[in-house]
Amino acid sequence: MLRSTNSTIFLYDGTFEGLLTVVFESFYRKLVPLRITPEEEFQESLFDSPEYIATDPAKANRVYAGIKSKADAKTAHLLYRCFLSETADVEKLIFDFTKQLFSASENPLANYADPTVRRLHELNNMMGREIHRMHAFVRFQRTADDLYFAIVEPDFNVLPLIGDHFEDRYADQRWIIYDGKRRFGIHYDLHRVEYITFAEANHLQFRKLNDDILNHQETDYQQLWKSYFDAVNISERKNTKLHLQHVPKRYWKYLTEK
Repeated sequence: MLRSTNSTIFLYDGTFEGLLTVVFESFYRKLVPLRITPEEEFQESLFDSPEYIATDPAKANRVYAGIKSKADAKTAHLLYRCFLSETADVEKLIFDFTKQLFSASENPLANYADPTVRRLHELNNMMGREIHRMHAFVRFQRTADDLYFAIVEPDFNVLPLIGDHFEDRYADQRWIIYDGKRRFGIHYDLHRVEYITFAEANHLQFRKLNDDILNHQETDYQQLWKSYFDAVNISERKNTKLHLQHVPKRYWKYLTEK
């Protein structure tokens, strides 16, 4: 039986493994923390006495395996997707659901009347829409060494969830999708997808590459695409409201034709 506390604040390193380690420690100590917060986001006040919980992969794996055992792999993955939404207090939301799951006789994920469950489904749906839009709106630029590069700034941290799609779709090309907001990317080298960061990003302009590192044909292709888009666009049938429903304005920054 877990006991509630009005004072315990757990800090962690901001990773999903770190959060699952906090869940393990909370269950081990039989307490419900007041807050669970990434260390870099914590703002200390006079009356706070937070405790940092170091990430332990073995403990995290035990919690993840327990979630899959009590529910299924789909539920475990849903929690990971919700975590990547970076929504305020998502850590406590995942903790509260995990507490429900381990004390229930069946998976509570179908109980939409529960506010925790309902919120998790809302976050999961939000993530799904953002993933779909990244699939549709990512635009690659070809560099001089035949690397295809795209810069994005998604609302949520979806890069860990879109690599498989682009690996399947562009299996014969080397590519990088770089998140300019979170300062990391995913790189496919014709064999596997891996995470990358840049020590310096001076070669990146606002959502595009500098012209001096592009393939000499890239600017021609971009101009051709713009010309094609203008040619097939029928001004008499223009419906801005419908267009914005399908292509929200915040995604225009990725599109060559815009």
